[in-house]
Order: sequence, then structure tokens, then C-alpha cells
Amino acid sequence: MTRVDEPVTVWVSDTGLPERIVWRARRFRVSDTPTRLAPTQPGWHGEAGWQNEAAFDPAITHPPEPRESWRFQATAETGESLVFDVALDRYAARWRLLRTYL
Repeated sequence: MTRVDEPVTVWVSDTGLPERIVWRARRFRVSDTPTRLAPTQPGWHGEAGWQNEAAFDPAITHPPEPRESWRFQATAETGESLVFDVALDRYAARWRLLRTYL
């Protein structure tokens, strides 16, 4: 697993399932069934051992919205396959690559 935090381009179907991704100028087509990851709410989970404390400033009055996140295998034209974890940043209207797996 490689942690990444980079912008990517993701095409989705009419039903919202990822179909294609462009990462580092390489095109990949989704080659299995995408899996929706549990919604994440950054800042709501404290550090390990401090589950009762929020990781963000208590002056924040509204919780962050959950991110739409997916995991899927995608294959390049060269035949290379990777597993991608991506999340949609609705405020910035762009996708972020979170992790890749060989």
C-alpha cells in the first residue's frame, strides 16, 4: 500500500460508479466492481487512545460532511493493474487519490 494525496480525474457512470481514472498522465479503466468505502468524516476521530476527543478545534460549529469514497481495481493499456482508493471533495469539486495497492 502506498499512501498518496494527489488530484486525479475520475469518470463515473450515470449511477455514480467509477469507470475510469487518470493518474500521473496514465489512463486506467475500472476492471472490477467498485466498492464504496465507509464514509469518512475527517476530524471526528481522535488520535489512538483518545477516542472521546475530536481532532479538530472545538470552535468549529458544523461537522465536516462525509466524503464519497471508493476502492476499485483499474487496468492500464499496458496491462498493469492497481487498486485505487479515491475520495470526492465536494467543496473543491475534484477527486483525490488516497492510496494505491499493487
